[in-house]
Parts: sequence; C-alpha cells; structure tokens
Amino acid sequence: MDKHATIFVAGHRGMAGSAIIRALRKAGYTHILTASHTEVDLIDQAAVRAYFKIHRPSYVFLAAAQVGGIHANNTLPAEFIYQNLMIEANVIESAWQNGVKRLIFLGSSCSYPCLAPQPMVEETLLTGLLEPTNEPYAVAKIAGIKMCESFNRQYGTDFRSVMPTNLYGPGDNFDLTNSHVIPALLRKFHEAKINKAESVEIWGSGSPRREFLHVDDMASDCLFVMNLEPSIYQAHTRPMLSHLNVGTGKDLTIRELAETIKQVVNFNGVLIFNSDKPDGAPQKLLDISRLHAMGWHSAIGLKKGLQDTYQWYKANIASARL
Repeated sequence: MDKHATIFVAGHRGMAGSAIIRALRKAGYTHILTASHTEVDLIDQAAVRAYFKIHRPSYVFLAAAQVGGIHANNTLPAEFIYQNLMIEANVIESAWQNGVKRLIFLGSSCSYPCLAPQPMVEETLLTGLLEPTNEPYAVAKIAGIKMCESFNRQYGTDFRSVMPTNLYGPGDNFDLTNSHVIPALLRKFHEAKINKAESVEIWGSGSPRREFLHVDDMASDCLFVMNLEPSIYQAHTRPMLSHLNVGTGKDLTIRELAETIKQVVNFNGVLIFNSDKPDGAPQKLLDISRLHAMGWHSAIGLKKGLQDTYQWYKANIASARL
C-alpha cells in the first residue's frame, strides 16, 4: 500500500479495528477512513454503497462484526448471524462496485469444525460440524470468506481473508455477560481483589485448551498480508481455499489461563470451576506454518499481553466505574 493511499477500516471502534488503526499509523499511513454507526450503518446496503461511492477507498480492512462469548452466542444467535452476514455482504459488494484494490476480511477460528484434528490447518474448513454454541456466528464468518473467494473468481478482485485465533487486548469488551474468556476473567479477578472476595467462579471444567493472540499481533499480521505481493499470496493459497491462519502456535488450558490471570491481577483467593456451564470445543489450536513460511511471527507473549491488557482495563474501564 502506498503511504498516502485511502484506507477504510470498517469497525474502527472495536478491539480489532482500533488495533489495525494503531498499526497503520505506526507504519506511517496518513489517509485512514473511519465511519461511526451514525455516519454509516454497515447493515444498510444503500448507506454502505453511498459511503463507498463518495469516499472511494483503495484498500479496506473489514474488521466490523457482532462478537461475544459463549453466553452471547447462545442467547443472541439471530443477531449474530444476521448482522454479520449483512455487514460483510454490504462491504464486500461495495468494495467490488467501487474498484477497491485489495480487501482484508477477518474470519474466526471458531469457523473450523468442533472436533477438527489439532492443530487445525486451513484445509479443515467445512469438513465437519461446528461447535453448537457459536454456529450462527461461525456460519456468517465462513460466508464472508467464501464471498471474498467468489468475487475473486468471478470478477478478478484481490480480496483476502485471515483466520485469527482468540483475540484479546486493549479495547476488548469487559462486560461479564457478553465478553470472551480473557476480559471476563480479568474483570472477575480484579473485582474479587478489590472486594476482598475469597473465591472466583469460572465457567466450565477448566480442561478445554485455547490459543490466544494479542490484538496488536493480529493487526501486524493484517498489514503483512495486505502488503503481500499477489504472487506470494497466491503461492500459499488456492482460489477456493484462500484464508490464512493467524495465531501463536501455542495453547493452554482454561485452568492454566485462569491461574496466569490470577497472578497478573495479584488475586489471592481460590478458583472454583463450575462444570454445569458449557466448555465449548475441547481444543482450538491453529496450524500457522503458512504464515511462518512467508515470514510473519507473533511477537507478544501471553504473560506480557495479559499484563498490558490489565493495565488498559484499570485505566479505561475500572476507573470509569469508580
């Protein structure tokens, strides 16, 4: 990308989108477009078409999405499938209509089958049943990947997809009802420490294994993939298998994660695992050998990433409730 190219980041207020903007600014890009919900509702096809026609971005990072943890996915399945399908359909179609040079779509590792062989290679997509608790969201993300591939095949566009593992970091959602596991645990442990609680309850058995990627590493990868020469990108993908896994290549159990967060927060109580709550998939670890072969590696270790995220939470979320 030229440093002065017009770049639209859809979803700039979310954790992923804001990280992409930080990465773009750090890399010296000067013309970054953003749009709040009041400026353009990405679910509104006419509004999205009008926005693209006026601003004519050359590059697009499609990070806008309705996201949440197990509880949110279970209780709001219609919202998760409808909103995500509409957002990606409108942005991708408008990108094609207005001659966008290149687009990056953010998928999700939950799009892989629930019982996929570990670590999950890109070819695993669509080979088995999805985890029931997040099936609607996963179906929408799969549709976004296939939409990019379909426009590439029919119209010769250069729309690329990355498949990040579980993300965390500054800008995350720390709502205890709808958040993912890391922000939920950080908040639970912090509030337990402040309130001098003796224990913290954690959903599930603690045995599932998960991989976690700091959102700034994800943003670094998005710029890396966006800037790959077409010949290099195409050498590591296929027209109907074009997404690239993004992760650390390392996982740990939820129990190990909880113990690590307990140390980061400096909570001295005990952990209580509630096995009556759902565990989700037994393991989710990505094979990231393709990205490694192209030269990209994650840079932020989990302990350091958790410490940074906790400091951000205390400065931006916890302090606001005092």
